[in-house]
Amino acid sequence: MRSWSNWAGTSAAEPSGRLRPLDVDAAAEALRAAVRDGRTVRPLGSGHSFTGIGAPEGALALDLSAWSGIVRADRDSGLVTARAGTPLHRLNAELDALGLALPNLGDIDRQTVAGALATGTHGTGARLGGLAAQVAELELLLADGTTRRCSPTAHPELFAAARVGLGALGVVTEVTLRCVPAFALAADERPVPLDAVLEGFDELVDGNDHAEFYWFPHSPLALVKRNNRLPADAEPAPLPPWRHHVEYELLENRLFGAVCRIGRALPGLVRPLNRLCGATWSARSYSDRSHRVFTTPRSVRFVESEYAVPRESLVDVLRELRAAVRGLEHPVMFPVEVRVADADDAWLSTAHRRRSAYVAVHQFAGMPYRHWFSVLADIADAAGGRPHWGKLHRLDAAALRERYPRFDDFGRVRAEVDPGGTFRNPYLDRVLGPRPCG
Repeated sequence: MRSWSNWAGTSAAEPSGRLRPLDVDAAAEALRAAVRDGRTVRPLGSGHSFTGIGAPEGALALDLSAWSGIVRADRDSGLVTARAGTPLHRLNAELDALGLALPNLGDIDRQTVAGALATGTHGTGARLGGLAAQVAELELLLADGTTRRCSPTAHPELFAAARVGLGALGVVTEVTLRCVPAFALAADERPVPLDAVLEGFDELVDGNDHAEFYWFPHSPLALVKRNNRLPADAEPAPLPPWRHHVEYELLENRLFGAVCRIGRALPGLVRPLNRLCGATWSARSYSDRSHRVFTTPRSVRFVESEYAVPRESLVDVLRELRAAVRGLEHPVMFPVEVRVADADDAWLSTAHRRRSAYVAVHQFAGMPYRHWFSVLADIADAAGGRPHWGKLHRLDAAALRERYPRFDDFGRVRAEVDPGGTFRNPYLDRVLGPRPCG
C-alpha cells in the first residue's frame, strides 16, 4: 500500500487501503464497508496542511481527486455549487469563465475546496471573512453512508460545525459558495520600515479592501501589499508576461530558493542574507483579475505555524516577536506574514466571534524551526491566540476548549453524526479528544 505524506514533509502515514471513488454512491458504500470492518476513514485533499490533520494513519484513504468541478451555478444570485474535491485553482478558473469570483482568497490555491474549509483557510480583509464565511450550504456524507445537506435553516448546528469541520464530521461532497461578479484588483506592493507599518496598522487594514505585510525577522523592513477593487468598467493592467516571469518565477521562487539553500548549508549567513532579501524588495503596481492577484505560485518548500490573535493585540504581539528574534537558537530564513479577517460564526473558525489578525511564521524546509515556532506560540498563547488547524502547533483539546466558546457543542454534534469515531486520526485525537463525545 502506497504511503502518504503531506506537501511539507512534516507528516506521513501508512493507510490500510486507498480508494478513488467516482461518485457519492461509491464513497458511501466504501464508508459502510469500513464501518462494518471497524476501520477508520480519512478523505484526502491535496495534502497542503502542515499538521497531520489529513493523515490516513491505518485508515482507508478516500481520494476525492476525481470528484471535482462545478455542479451548478446561478449567475444572478451568485450561488455556485462545487464538488468538494475541486482544487481552488480549478474553481477560480471555472468561476472566471462564468463571470464570477470568490470575494476573498488566500495566497495559495493548491488546496481542495473541502480541505480549505476543513482547516479554516482565509485570506485578508478587515471587512471580509475566510472561506467558511462564504459558504451558503454544504453536503456531508456521514459515517452510516447517508448524505445530509445543511445550511443556516437546515440542520443549522451541523452547518455551524461543518464549515470548519476538520474532516471530523463526515466527507464533504458538495459546497455551495456565495460568489460575486468577477472583479479586478489594483495591487500595490512596496517596502516600508516595520515600525511605520505597526504605527499605522489600523489605517492600513481599514483603508484597503485587502492588506497584508511580510517581514524578514532579521531585517527592519516589511513588504506591504495593498489590493483594492477596481470599478467594474476599468481595464486591468497586468504585469507584462516577461516581468511576471522575472518577479515571481525567477526572483520569488528560483533565486529565493537558492538563497535559502545557501542559508541552510551555511547558517552563519542567514542573518545577512535575510537583511539582503528585505533590502532588495522593490515597489510594483499592477492590476489583474482578482484570483491572479490574490494567489501566488509557491515552489520553495517551507514549514509554517500561524495563530489568530484578537486584532487589537496584533501590534503588541509583533513587537514581542521582534524582540524575541535576538534570542533565537537558530536564525530564520523565511519572512513573517500578517493578515486580518472579520469575525464570523463558524464554531471552530479561528475568527469565531472576534476580529482577528493572523501572524504566520515560516522556516525553509530542512532548517531548525521548533524554537522559533515555540516563541510565537508563547506570545500568541498570552494573547488568547487560536492556532490554524492546518499549521504546526502544540495545543491539545484541553487547551483549545478554552479558546473556542462552542468547542463542546462541536463535540456534541460530532458524537451525533459519527458516534463510532470513523473519521478520527491521531491529530484529531489530540485536538478534539480521542473519541466523539457530547
